[in-house]
Amino acid sequence: MALPQIQCRHILVAHEYEARDVLAKLRSGEPFEDMARIFSKCPSSRQGGDLGKFPRGRMDENFEEAAFALKVGETSEPVRTRFGYHLILRVG
Repeated sequence: MALPQIQCRHILVAHEYEARDVLAKLRSGEPFEDMARIFSKCPSSRQGGDLGKFPRGRMDENFEEAAFALKVGETSEPVRTRFGYHLILRVG
């Protein structure tokens, strides 16, 4: 049996204050994909932060916990991992 999967986009930055600045832009209506292309330090930024579909057990534990807690269409508060700070948008 296949594990349940979700689909997310994310924006990765080095500092919490950067994540909060980008989150403010998102809340004012800026498109997530555009903000990912401009600000994210992850190679996925070229695809607007798209990480595709993934099951539990594939991502950093903090990232995964936050991502699976989101409803489709919700964006997380900044999530700290060993890579930096993420903003996560659950798209599916």
